[in-house]
Amino acid sequence: MPVARLAGAGVTVGLVAVLAAYPLLVYAGFSRFGVRGAALVLAAASLLRLLTLRLQGRPSLGAGQVVLLCCGGIVLAAVSVVLDSAAVVRYYPVLVNGVLLTLFAASLASPPTVIERIARLREGELPPSVVLYTRRVTIAWTLFFVVNGGIALYTALRSSLDVWALYNGLIAYVLIGAMFGGELLVRRIVRAGGRS
Repeated sequence: MPVARLAGAGVTVGLVAVLAAYPLLVYAGFSRFGVRGAALVLAAASLLRLLTLRLQGRPSLGAGQVVLLCCGGIVLAAVSVVLDSAAVVRYYPVLVNGVLLTLFAASLASPPTVIERIARLREGELPPSVVLYTRRVTIAWTLFFVVNGGIALYTALRSSLDVWALYNGLIAYVLIGAMFGGELLVRRIVRAGGRS
């Protein structure tokens, strides 16, 4: 059983990496395989991710959103093939940002927030000051997904494939990393201030 679980985790990580690298795969694949090749990558990765989610058995935080993303990816791939349209597969990053925005914003309206849930998984009970902090972080991520999703939509509608791939396959991840790193730094400062 541990081997099966480890293998499942490895497959999941690999599929998430493929979906994360999707803009770069689309960019590389269009010239070689055309629209159908890019659509096939998205559909196959989405179907396999759904399968691994099903095999895991236990629902996890955000599992419903993963299902929605996978189904959305499959629909985008199918529409892209039916219309033979390169433009359709470029909307996947918009879908990702939209689903994450919905998840984070909904948790603000119906607490506990996403960040609070994650913090409770790691630390158990949280003092009110930390709950307030997790709410602020959730607001920051919500705003981030609004801006990032807006830029992803703009690049899908108005930019060349080169610009779309550069932003969605590289720059967006650098921004996510900077946001995550900045939040870790602020969290350490907040914790250090709470101890003094």
